[in-house]
Amino acid sequence: MVHDRPDTQVVVVGAGPVGLLLAGELRLGGARVVVLERRTGPLTESRATTLHARTMEILDSRGLLETIPAPPNDLRGHFAGIPLDLGLPGSHPGQWKVPQAATERLLGDWAAGLGADIRRGHEVRAVTRNAGHVEAEALGPRGPVRIRADHLVACDGEDSTVRRLVGADFPGHDARREMVRADVDGIDVPDRRFERLPDGLAIAARRPDGVTRLMVHPHGAPVRTRTGAPAFAEVSEAWKRVTGEDVSTGVPLWVNAFGDASRQLARYRHGRVLFAGDAAHRQMPIGGQALNLGLQDAFNLGWKLAAEVTGRAHPGLLDTYHDERHAVGARALASIEAQALLLLGGPEVDAVRTLIRELVAHAPVRARLAAAVGGLDVRYPVGGPPHPLLGTRLPVVPLAAAGGAPATSTQVLRAGRGLLLGRGTPPGLGGRTVPVFAPGETGGGEDGGWTLVRPDGHVVLAGAHTDTHQKEFHDALTRWFPAA
Repeated sequence: MVHDRPDTQVVVVGAGPVGLLLAGELRLGGARVVVLERRTGPLTESRATTLHARTMEILDSRGLLETIPAPPNDLRGHFAGIPLDLGLPGSHPGQWKVPQAATERLLGDWAAGLGADIRRGHEVRAVTRNAGHVEAEALGPRGPVRIRADHLVACDGEDSTVRRLVGADFPGHDARREMVRADVDGIDVPDRRFERLPDGLAIAARRPDGVTRLMVHPHGAPVRTRTGAPAFAEVSEAWKRVTGEDVSTGVPLWVNAFGDASRQLARYRHGRVLFAGDAAHRQMPIGGQALNLGLQDAFNLGWKLAAEVTGRAHPGLLDTYHDERHAVGARALASIEAQALLLLGGPEVDAVRTLIRELVAHAPVRARLAAAVGGLDVRYPVGGPPHPLLGTRLPVVPLAAAGGAPATSTQVLRAGRGLLLGRGTPPGLGGRTVPVFAPGETGGGEDGGWTLVRPDGHVVLAGAHTDTHQKEFHDALTRWFPAA
């Protein structure tokens, strides 16, 4: 046995997009991190291809969008296959088409550039929790490896090895219906946007490179017990049954099956072991929400865990990860489950679909559903005096130039330290390194009060006046911002 005990603070299991975003956030917060990934190389398949508005805002708030060409954008979304306009106020409305391989590559380069130790070809076999640390045992290219850390975060997907090893309670239900899908080259079929036909549901979307993604669900088809991906013949037979079209001569590049299972961990934190992404919740990947939900988990957790392991966190800060993200996840899973029923159900759901279609035509309903799909409706229970912005993400605010070029709140947040926004003499920061800016001519500074924004862009105090809100300001600063 090789005893590898690097001086690390966090072990992240899984180098998918969620694990890599978390690793970058941990490094940005000053934590040492080792990432263990079973795969020997980066992902090459497209898999999840949709990034929603809030995820794009998150990537922008770390400067990551500047390194990639502008991806295709579509204001058209859907709720259970019913068209839904996603055009809401914000910097990145709609949905953006980015192959998962490209997202993973972007986040991997960023995390590695910040100093994350990413080890591929390492399959975790055991997790041992002790009073003062946690150990992960993995089988690596040169044999067994054991790594000790302060905390471990499982980002290893819906079939999480860590979840099984820890024995975490994962209530919910397994799949009752499923779809099969494939990326296929060399076929010519019409695009189908959630087309409900007498024998099932069919979706086809041709990419710019000529590859077509097919997804199909024959009504009444049983959920199969699988040990791997389905054969392409199963996809082509199901497609022909539902549409009458023959795609069997195409070249499959990737084949997959997914069901409407819905499960969520009872707790996202188990002492020194935490869970994020599909390891924490399993849901049908309708409209790309699964990947986006996981990335937003990582963004919430990273700065908190970094503060914890570097000894700068206020007591209880790390527990707010479960408190905030479990509630968001539960709401998202309920929405996804309702959509799965309406999307994969037979004629018995047609009347409800008609009703939903009529309701979506009303602007408030449309806006409510679009905000939920895009991740723009999240309001965390952060405490403090009531204010319309409290707990929400800060909209992009232009900032006054201070001896340099004008900036925006998004650009300032890239340092991962949060932001204090207002005019006049700022309250004391107690040695904390929080950037202080005055809003530009068109932004913020409501009633001369101060707005305090934590590192993930969510507002923890707003409209606070220096002379009357000293205690509230001190409480928010102490609770949410790491000590110097």
